[in-house]
Amino acid sequence: MTVPAVLPALASPVSDAYARLAEVFPGLRIAELTAGERLPSGPGWVGAAELAVGGPALDAFLAWDDAQVLRDYGQQARPDVIASFGLHRYAWPACLLITAPWFLHRRVVRAPVEDVAFHRALGRMAIRVREFACLPDDPAAQLPGARAVPDEEALRAEVRSAVAEHIGPVLDGFGPRMRRGRRALWGMATDEIVEGLWYVAHLLGEEQRAVAELEQLLPGATEPYVGTAGFRELAGPAGEPLPTRDRASCCLFYTLRPDDTCVTCPRTCDADRVSKLRPNV
Repeated sequence: MTVPAVLPALASPVSDAYARLAEVFPGLRIAELTAGERLPSGPGWVGAAELAVGGPALDAFLAWDDAQVLRDYGQQARPDVIASFGLHRYAWPACLLITAPWFLHRRVVRAPVEDVAFHRALGRMAIRVREFACLPDDPAAQLPGARAVPDEEALRAEVRSAVAEHIGPVLDGFGPRMRRGRRALWGMATDEIVEGLWYVAHLLGEEQRAVAELEQLLPGATEPYVGTAGFRELAGPAGEPLPTRDRASCCLFYTLRPDDTCVTCPRTCDADRVSKLRPNV
């Protein structure tokens, strides 16, 4: 049988997606590890499995946030606020490990915590890809570790499952420090999925497609996630459309700067959103 010429270029199902991500967002670079290659360790590196345990590695991880808040804002934040900031700074890029290849190439990698490491100061992640899902007509379906699923909805289910597999244990590690219940924690996870891909898609020039696909990915009633993707439009002073979304959770930044809430915060009223979203003139 003749092997299709496209296959040699598919040594990895996700390398092209991670390379494209790095092109538009140099602040995050993802390295793929071979099956026998160890996760990077040493100064600055932390394994996702270590964060999930919630012990000394998580203490060291959150010490960075504690020091950063004190340096930038001149005040000490509550421990639960620090933990919330730390979770965001991990979960936002971690979700892109899964959502970026799905959005760009319709491939959904499995990323258990044992196969992922993070270096926050350098903006680096490392992942060992053992298994991925794709559509039946994808040439990558012939690669080792591939699992074809029948259609787009089945692939969306794979995204939700893969993110939950990775983020769930991490929430278990952070949760006791955050003073939030299970629903609030998964609301944060919902926001990280949406806002990470929304931002990257804007850089790619594909924001409208991302909004449509995220609305299908998170239509509501997709446990353990909370709510929908939350997109909506506001009208500017001249009737111009201003896209926004309603976060399912609050990042708690208001505890440091009460008058400086983010534009998608549940605490930000529509009038303030319009003011923040209008182009500077």
